[in-house]
Amino acid sequence: MNDAAATKHLSELGAIVGAAHVVTDQQMLASRLVEPRGLYRGRALALIRPGSTEEISRLLAYCNAARLPVVPQGGNTGLVGGQIPDESGEEIILSLHRMNKVREVDPLSNVMTVEAGATLAAAQAAAEQADRLFPLSLASEGSCTIGGNLATNAGGVGVIAYGGARDLALGLEVVLANGEVMSGLSKLRKDNTGYDLKDLFIGSEGTLGVIAAASLRLFPRPRARATAFAGVPDPAAALKLLALARDVVGNVVTSFELLPRVGLDFVLRHAPGSRDPLSSPQPWYVLIELASQRRERLDEALSELLETAMAEAIVVDAAIAATLEQRRAFWRLREDMSDAQRPEGGSIKHDVSVPVGATADFIAEASAAVLGFMPEARVVAFGHLGDGNIHFNVSQPVGADKAAFLAGWREMNAVVHAVVKRYGGSISAEHGIGQLKRDLLRETKDKAALGAMRSIKAALDPNGVLNPGKVL
Repeated sequence: MNDAAATKHLSELGAIVGAAHVVTDQQMLASRLVEPRGLYRGRALALIRPGSTEEISRLLAYCNAARLPVVPQGGNTGLVGGQIPDESGEEIILSLHRMNKVREVDPLSNVMTVEAGATLAAAQAAAEQADRLFPLSLASEGSCTIGGNLATNAGGVGVIAYGGARDLALGLEVVLANGEVMSGLSKLRKDNTGYDLKDLFIGSEGTLGVIAAASLRLFPRPRARATAFAGVPDPAAALKLLALARDVVGNVVTSFELLPRVGLDFVLRHAPGSRDPLSSPQPWYVLIELASQRRERLDEALSELLETAMAEAIVVDAAIAATLEQRRAFWRLREDMSDAQRPEGGSIKHDVSVPVGATADFIAEASAAVLGFMPEARVVAFGHLGDGNIHFNVSQPVGADKAAFLAGWREMNAVVHAVVKRYGGSISAEHGIGQLKRDLLRETKDKAALGAMRSIKAALDPNGVLNPGKVL
């Protein structure tokens, strides 16, 4: 793109959103051009910040006609590079941070309408002010946005009880590539009028349209929580504890997270203020939380569950949080596990899912395959056991060269994903495809399904201006 064309585009975009909301200063753009792990870096013509759905509409209509590529970006917390522009410097980053209003909270219908630029934490707080719960919960909730959550179909720690982002959305307001606005901010629980179009855009990573706002499901706010950190011999025992919990306490299980000792050791080494939760180390741990609208007996129910599990040799030791601070300390051990891997050197990440009942066998088989490929590697397999989503991360051998280790990313992927395939699993459970897994998608996705995806992309974005090079 020559200077004259760039100047014209910036002028036209400034006329739509206001010149103050067209950011070209490279220092101000720097943090928007690299993803959190540093795997992807790009350049951009500008960062554009529209303030309304109408401005998004006019902006996309212009970009579509001018064949100017648009990269939607939320809180820039994504881990597959889907929010990062390419290196051409000819793409614009579209940020909806000015569109951060909670338009309505309807406690009787248990629905709230939120603009896409609102942070997840702000949406949670708005629900709480109305004595309701918006249950999507992620470690990055202070900075990730509702639009990004929906565009990536975010999961998090509450999927076992409430489902992921797709399950929590009743309707969307979406701006299509040509600037048309699809208004579907429904509060309806039932609407059998043809194709459920919102599901096309949830998980599409900004390649089919730009989500401007959403109507989201709310739930009664829990009056009581009970949280425990339990030591178990292995993932198979953790699965037995999950089955027992479902039998004994039923649907009040709202989180069920698996953690390995190696990962906990990383946290204890590198996260200030962290403490070992039990009196002696255990090979594996489960972080289990119950929540209910009834105030009484939840701690007692959790205690009875753990006593039964100990009697059956499923649980070796456990601690129930006696205070809010202790509960938060338990959760910090889980939430710090990803960051604590960085000081240990290179880490090759796998965000995979398998059937819940197969998770223990998968972890055992995949771990053996990794150690057969690289005997000194350190497997850090943790995550959402209750829904079969395992973050199967591999940290470099102690003392190894980080660059050399990370250069084998594709080969390590092949080792792990071969096991995932044998279990009928997915190579991306909640992080999306972006750039990181685009080639893997071509290798693993059913050919007919991939063809249908390409047809949908061509129909909704024939000029290919929306997040080019991502997903497909």
